Amino acid sequence: MLTLKQGDFKNKIVLVRCDFNVGIDAIGGIADDFRIRQAIPTIRYLMEQEAVVVIMSHLEKKENLMSLKTVSERLAQLLGLPVMFINDCLGPKVAKGIGQLKPGQVALLENLRFHKEEKANDDKFAKSLAGLGQIYVNEAFSCSHRAHASIVGIPKYLPHYAGLLLEAEVANLSKILKKPEHPFIVIIGGAKVATKVKTIANISKIADHILFGSKIGEAILVQKQMLLGRGMVPIDKFIKQIDLTSQKIHLPVDGVLALKDLSEGYIRKAAIGSMRSEEEIYDIGPETVKFFKEMIKDAKTIFFNGPLGMFENKEFITGTREVLDAIGKNHAAFKVAGGGETLEVINQLGAKNAFDFLSTGGGAMLEFLSGSELPGIKALN
Repeated sequence: MLTLKQGDFKNKIVLVRCDFNVGIDAIGGIADDFRIRQAIPTIRYLMEQEAVVVIMSHLEKKENLMSLKTVSERLAQLLGLPVMFINDCLGPKVAKGIGQLKPGQVALLENLRFHKEEKANDDKFAKSLAGLGQIYVNEAFSCSHRAHASIVGIPKYLPHYAGLLLEAEVANLSKILKKPEHPFIVIIGGAKVATKVKTIANISKIADHILFGSKIGEAILVQKQMLLGRGMVPIDKFIKQIDLTSQKIHLPVDGVLALKDLSEGYIRKAAIGSMRSEEEIYDIGPETVKFFKEMIKDAKTIFFNGPLGMFENKEFITGTREVLDAIGKNHAAFKVAGGGETLEVINQLGAKNAFDFLSTGGGAMLEFLSGSELPGIKALN
């Protein structure tokens, strides 16, 4: 995989695939520009190398496609320089717009997914995109688990390089997989077991301890028949891929409990063994927090993915806050976090400085840590 420092970009039109699929607020503004900020070093580097920088991305929320015009305005603010916005990504007008750019200038093309051929990985579409430039740079690690035209198609037709962010993602996540210092502690929260099971199964071979919270922790407790009033439950086809007898697995011993519909203002802290059938776990409890913090204190490598409770409600954010505080106080460990809700709660609690590296990837990060080769990385190799 060639990196930017190995390329000659002077006076070349460089197509840069970024992931600007950022958070959008209720009035159409940008709620979170983290991914845009993370791509700035690569964009600036190419500008300094006197390249014509043409950026491609998508923006889609709950299957609703949106224009990247607002993103171009925020990008211009962050760069402190004009950014030409071109309201399509293919065609004569696009080529004409790019032709007006001088070395060191930047353009952002309209949403790639306005063309169905992008997600279909249509080869003709990829070749047409490639025809807009002379060099391709993948700066979209967080999209590299998808075999889309702009990720795996364009590299077939142009010299290709990894952007600075993609290079950093691969280096830092590889350090977890291949060279972790021990004790290696993995902290897993969130709600969806299915999206994380391959990662959990793979990383459990490497880690010393895996600490579970939130709905994933509760789902494992159910499978282990450790919750009262739940009766016999079918074996979860995803959870069964995890060795539940492993001594590395650590589950909540207590929790912040409430009724399933959160009605009546009913909340109590109690041991898991005393949980009633009408209750659900909405946060890890104080004894679990204490135990997790003890393990975190002595760790040399820490990976954090997923809030440990329903952090959107202030009543259920304490466990996550306490764990993030413990991670921040461990200055000896190499610490990595990533995932959409993970970054959201880290940002909400002002805990960015607790980590050495924050991955822009959600699904791509989990896929990488599962040991799978990402299509986008394979295309660069």
